[in-house]
Amino acid sequence: MSTTEPVESAEPAESAEPPESAEPTDSAAHPRFAAALRELGLAEVIGRARRFPEQTRTAQEAAAAIGCELSQICKSLIFAADGVPVLVLMDGASRVDVDLVRAELGAEKVTRAKADVVRETTGFAIGGVPPFGHATRTRVLADRSLLGHDVVWAAAGTPYAVFPMDPKTLIAHAGAALVDVRENAK
Repeated sequence: MSTTEPVESAEPAESAEPPESAEPTDSAAHPRFAAALRELGLAEVIGRARRFPEQTRTAQEAAAAIGCELSQICKSLIFAADGVPVLVLMDGASRVDVDLVRAELGAEKVTRAKADVVRETTGFAIGGVPPFGHATRTRVLADRSLLGHDVVWAAAGTPYAVFPMDPKTLIAHAGAALVDVRENAK
């Protein structure tokens, strides 16, 4: 039997708004993510980020707000592989098969990371985790399903903001290995 990620996190929602001491920005993107985009030479992406009055923490909420297909959402999910955080990028219409992740990584045990581990690893709260620009460097796996679109949308550091990017560029900047870890992809 295959083990899959839960539909909703059992962890309470956290505020992903920047602290009052954060550097002000006119972008929809979180200031730390906007800084990461600049460092990566992607400053033009900052202007394409969109902020919504309602949360876009789930793939369904984001797709509804943007008006795109659910599979055009790029979910940034943190797992623990033998206790070590790993980022999995998955299209919004699919679920991660942790058995496939485990096999891909050669790990004995893979579980969803708890909210405090997600924040410590990425610097962002669940629902606002972008695909790159994290507090610490982790191994990254990107499911091949993301390549099915010309443009995908990912979180821009808060549960209220997203940005568009072509999936090949997104995967390259995330430093991801392209894999098949989608449920039913066996």
